[in-house]
Amino acid sequence: ELSRNAVELIVICLLFQIVKQVPVRLDLKTLHVPTHSAETLSSMKDTDWNDFLQRVCSLLDSPEKNTGAARSKLNLLHYLCTVAVHKGIASRLISSQLFPVLIQQLRVATNWDIRARVARVIGLLALHTPELGENVPVSEAIVLLTEIIRENFRNSKLKQCLLPALGELLYLIARE
Repeated sequence: ELSRNAVELIVICLLFQIVKQVPVRLDLKTLHVPTHSAETLSSMKDTDWNDFLQRVCSLLDSPEKNTGAARSKLNLLHYLCTVAVHKGIASRLISSQLFPVLIQQLRVATNWDIRARVARVIGLLALHTPELGENVPVSEAIVLLTEIIRENFRNSKLKQCLLPALGELLYLIARE
């Protein structure tokens, strides 16, 4: 078992040469879920929150049959990036059914832009979550990110997208 200092050192090494992420652009016209602000999301009743999450998860689970579907999924992931920077929302999202759906999308998405954006959402959730719940499958996400990086070791652009998420997850565990 690694000490906290060892994990922090690993995270720093992983993040050393990673390119800064570009800001996301959100197209509200093509988003198929209501674009609630973080404040609205945090004040939602449980039934409304569950309905919202169900819509988000079903859209993420939909197949990428054409470029329009892929663009729509990317746009939804852009929206999630904008709300994942709020601690209360990040905590609720990482502890919800969304996190396993994100892991599944990281595993099965055929579009590398979608995989990169899913990794960014996962990284932002890990960065902004104040504390981790018991049932969050963080280890599954770490194993999957590690496998994808290993399988695509020579693809430096892909590593630059996946390493920040891996580093944030490791740091989240070290903080616990």
